[in-house]
Amino acid sequence: MEKLDFKGLACPQPVIRTKAYLEEAADCLGLDVLVDNRAAAENVTRFLEGQGFTTALDGSGDLFTVSGHRTEAGGAPVAPEAVGAQGSVLVMITHDTIGTGDLVLGSKLMLNFLKTLPEMGDSLWRIMLVNEGVKLVCRDTETLAELSALEKSGVSLLVCGTCLEHFGLMGDKGAGVTTNMLDIVTSLQVADKVINM
Repeated sequence: MEKLDFKGLACPQPVIRTKAYLEEAADCLGLDVLVDNRAAAENVTRFLEGQGFTTALDGSGDLFTVSGHRTEAGGAPVAPEAVGAQGSVLVMITHDTIGTGDLVLGSKLMLNFLKTLPEMGDSLWRIMLVNEGVKLVCRDTETLAELSALEKSGVSLLVCGTCLEHFGLMGDKGAGVTTNMLDIVTSLQVADKVINM
């Protein structure tokens, strides 16, 4: 069992270095990845599961161990998530309001925007929440219900783990999957259209 110590590395380095290790050690059947924050732990867990590993997460505070095991060396990775049949629109939300000036108005506009997003139909593939945008998916917000409904309808909802950690909101996330910069860059690359908010 290989032990990879990636404590102290900023997102997305723990995932990138785990990926690099597995590319060199295709016969790896098990490993432990040590990280120092929950966002990195969730991102490494999701990456390993995408590579055919079963995982277990142990730890809290500033030390987490992600253990990964698989039964066959060089197991085939799970294919990247397919985009929608009618196209793939990615909505990147970087603020919890729309526009500058009046914050109350900006909050109302954002809520109305999220309520109207279902009108995109099947072309809406993914919503990425970064920076202050992660606040929209926190418990006790009006916007959480709208984002949860979109996720339940099949829209992929990715929430920046580094941003959640920065704002102290990791435990407040009410929907979506914690993500990292590697997922963000890959999503931007494969999307047919990107809308920035």
